[in-house]
Amino acid sequence: MNDDTQLPKSNTAAIPSRTPLEDRLEALESRLAFQDDWLETLDKLVREQAGEIERLTRVNVLLRERLREQRQAIDDLGGDLPRPEDELPPHY
Repeated sequence: MNDDTQLPKSNTAAIPSRTPLEDRLEALESRLAFQDDWLETLDKLVREQAGEIERLTRVNVLLRERLREQRQAIDDLGGDLPRPEDELPPHY
């Protein structure tokens, strides 16, 4: 008796279904990889901003020194000139 209703057997092994625990583990691993990448990106950005802040701080110090020197030169030339910070605004 030949039963033609049976499915032919395949040469490939059946892929076992994944368990919910395996799905959760894969999702967590994926999230961890994404977070690691994001953390590296943020770390790079923080380093760049720290360098920019350091550069701007140096520029600020240099500009303050130049302003101080210029104010001193003006005071040495004619000390009677009013200082901008001593003048009252026009609405007073």
